[in-house]
Amino acid sequence: MTVRELIRQSEAMLDEQNKDCNVPKVLFYHLANKEPHELYLMMDEEVDEELLKAFHEGMQRYMNGEPIQYIKGKETFFSRDFIVNENVLIPRYETEELVENILYRIDDYFEDYESIDLCDVGTGSGAIAISLALEEPKLKVVATDISEEALVVAKENAKELGADVEFYQGDMLEPLIERNIKVDIFVSNPPYIPVDQNIESVVKDNEPHVALFGGNDGLYFYRKIFDRAYKVIKERAILAFEMGFDQRKLMEEAVEHYFPGVPYEIIKDINGKDRMLFIYYNIKEKLWL
Repeated sequence: MTVRELIRQSEAMLDEQNKDCNVPKVLFYHLANKEPHELYLMMDEEVDEELLKAFHEGMQRYMNGEPIQYIKGKETFFSRDFIVNENVLIPRYETEELVENILYRIDDYFEDYESIDLCDVGTGSGAIAISLALEEPKLKVVATDISEEALVVAKENAKELGADVEFYQGDMLEPLIERNIKVDIFVSNPPYIPVDQNIESVVKDNEPHVALFGGNDGLYFYRKIFDRAYKVIKERAILAFEMGFDQRKLMEEAVEHYFPGVPYEIIKDINGKDRMLFIYYNIKEKLWL
């Protein structure tokens, strides 16, 4: 069987079951250790027996409901491959926009700083912390997570990608408070899905619930952070969060309760959905208006 025949056969099977027809190509070029564009140069080659077996095993795992990212063991984020498994949330492209917006604000508000302290709370795979550390040399990055298993993945990603990040295990802000760490930039992508919200089974059945669900209205962890953030931020700081696209009103109420009079903005993602929250603590320049 040629590569073309194998992929077409698999795509037809997935199409019949209303599943993602891109999976066969993605799985094949990963197993063949090829770049996506190289796949098209080998379409008429016969598939090696060992590769064929691995492909069928991977497709079966996908048909059984396992995310393709866990089958591959990798997901691309900010143009880098991050190790992922069932202990960490799969990085999403929306979160890349959070990283981009943080980098923009470093240029806007911290241009004259020689060194910038940043924390990433609930780091998971380490995608945010590692990407920021690699993109901006001025940053001194620390990251926390309550899950020891997630931190194993994050540390491996930092090692593989050559990022200088300090990791601490503990609940939310506790590792920072215990060490008297204070930061110029506080970043978090906490769980924000309400517990009773219906989500895709492939997500609910595979990704860690501790990284998905955020209480009855999705804001449990935000309020927990807002309540104690003053303990870990410097006199002048930015707080940056990813948020649920339908949480604007609740988020505005929470920010105004915990940070009265402090400027903030909710930013839309590339799809026009409310996705990022930035709080400007003692930063008076309203360049974002």
